[in-house]
Amino acid sequence: MLIHEMTEDECRAALEQVDFGRLACARSDQPYIVPIYFSYDGKHLYGVTTLGQKIEWMRSNPLVCLEIDERTSHYQWMSVVVFGRYEELPDTPEYDDARAHSLEVLQKRAMWWQPACVATEQREQRPPIFYRIHIEQVTGHRATPDAIEAAASVRGDA
Repeated sequence: MLIHEMTEDECRAALEQVDFGRLACARSDQPYIVPIYFSYDGKHLYGVTTLGQKIEWMRSNPLVCLEIDERTSHYQWMSVVVFGRYEELPDTPEYDDARAHSLEVLQKRAMWWQPACVATEQREQRPPIFYRIHIEQVTGHRATPDAIEAAASVRGDA
């Protein structure tokens, strides 16, 4: 297997293709990670959810990290990590434009509203919270089969 460092452009292209990742945040030296759906506009990641642990933790410490990955086989995969800062987009006049843009970006994804609008067994339906993540840095790695692994997969050995 050969592991390649992805360029920033390759990382951003991957973010355009994927709408699911794992969001990490921390509070009081305790990390927390949760799967999320998101949309990407080339500058920010956008999400919608309801009040819960991740929102409470991001409000107390807005530094977050998001990881996306795609695995085709043991020898072929990619992983991108985004370092950023959480910003809530409240329903106030000063955020009208940002909320409208977030809605436009989110609506490009099927079922974008589901994480915030479907009640679960343990809780009642709550008002949606729109947010964005300001991307400060992206890094990524991609693995490809080496010559021996590639030949084995052609022969059907792998």
